[in-house]
Amino acid sequence: MPTNFVRSSCSLRPDWCLRCVIVRPADSPPPATDAAYLARLAQITEPFGVTHTGVAPAEVLSRARTAIDDRLRRGLTDGMQFTFRNPSRSTNPRRAVPDAQSVFVAARPYLLDDAPRPKGVQARVARYAWVDHYAPLRAALRAVARRLRADGFRAVAFVDDNSIVDREVAQLAGIGWFGKNANLLLPGAGSWFVLGCVVTTAALPIHQQPVEDGCGACRRCLDVCPTRAIIEPGVIDATRCLAWVLQKPGTIPVALRELVGDRIYGCDDCQEVCPPTIRFGPSNRAPAQDAPKAWLSVLELLTCSDAELVAQWSPWYLADRDPRWIRRNALVVLGNIGDSSGEVQDVLREYLVHDDPILREHAEWAAQRLCMQRLGVDEVPA
Repeated sequence: MPTNFVRSSCSLRPDWCLRCVIVRPADSPPPATDAAYLARLAQITEPFGVTHTGVAPAEVLSRARTAIDDRLRRGLTDGMQFTFRNPSRSTNPRRAVPDAQSVFVAARPYLLDDAPRPKGVQARVARYAWVDHYAPLRAALRAVARRLRADGFRAVAFVDDNSIVDREVAQLAGIGWFGKNANLLLPGAGSWFVLGCVVTTAALPIHQQPVEDGCGACRRCLDVCPTRAIIEPGVIDATRCLAWVLQKPGTIPVALRELVGDRIYGCDDCQEVCPPTIRFGPSNRAPAQDAPKAWLSVLELLTCSDAELVAQWSPWYLADRDPRWIRRNALVVLGNIGDSSGEVQDVLREYLVHDDPILREHAEWAAQRLCMQRLGVDEVPA
């Protein structure tokens, strides 16, 4: 007598069911985090222009914490926040990712071909800000983090973020050494690099030996700094560093205004004279970019609307997103490199009677620098 077999199934489709002969799968073990696995992670970053990677231990960054405490105690931060805001967090990767075991670090070059200076009164932008080099680096490290998470680890990417001292983990990862200008110098590559990292619970192979110091007795960066802001090897006085002076809110000290020169954002002087950076930088360039923003028209910055100014500044740090600090910088540059053209005089006339006392003060300084004390302005608001 034939037997009728009826196959039944669970409508809820569970992970396991004895009636449906579905066996609970065993948890897949995470892959071995050996050198081969690390090489695959590094390969993920290559299409994004990353050229150097390494791994640091996810331990408290003791040297960085001591240095931050020292700078704060000596009053060298000048109100700068960033990783100084919360040292107990920025120097402890496990505050970002509990139970983290390692930090995967990546460096991407940002050196581009020199951009010719346009005609007119033009202000100079530091090289790292010509284009957004952090965006492709961020994409690279997020891709690494996704791979780590897919393999069963926790992982979080940090790029241009105050959650961790990126130069410190990069040094611990064997990517470079600290130059006397406090930048990270990469052997055979120089210092034109942006840095980022992924903090992860994966126990990746840790770099064991630090990169040897390559500066020796050289002190070019200390000697060339226009404001002598590098007060000792590796120690920067932010009150004098033009990169910070041009970012912080408030009045630019009179003693520093002439030294600002034509800079509107950032300062590259200490890198431009660094022998390893001069020698190796040109062979470690960033992928070509369209329309790098290397120069800005000073008169356009002083005559465009606030909304246009903030939009133009969107990739860069701007205190409180307040356009007055851009105009302040532009007035100082105008005083340093402006001419006696009618257009320059018209702009200065407008700012000499500006409602903002800070902008008015910097306009008065610029007019005096250009020997235009008498521009037909009879009354200046108090």
